[in-house]
Amino acid sequence: MSKAFREGIERGAEQVANQIKETLPKVQFNKNGYEIRTQVLDMAKQFTEFEYASKFNGFEVSAKRDEKTGEIVNKVEMPAVPGIDQVLEAAEKFYDFINKK
Repeated sequence: MSKAFREGIERGAEQVANQIKETLPKVQFNKNGYEIRTQVLDMAKQFTEFEYASKFNGFEVSAKRDEKTGEIVNKVEMPAVPGIDQVLEAAEKFYDFINKK
């Protein structure tokens, strides 16, 4: 048997094995409680960041003339930057939803 023929057979067998591997169901193990809580916390963090970014895009700027001094007063209202408490509240809501039966 020639070297080129043997390499061709090996390459063909490798291709068949890869095709069979792709059709087989993938085994996924269940996540433990720590992994689930970490994933829920990450979802809550992403949600809180998205909510803040949406509010930030809609900040308000207003200008008024002060009646006493006649000066123009500018007022800018920005949303509060969410802290850990807001992230944990969102995570708790997500986790409560997951635990409902």
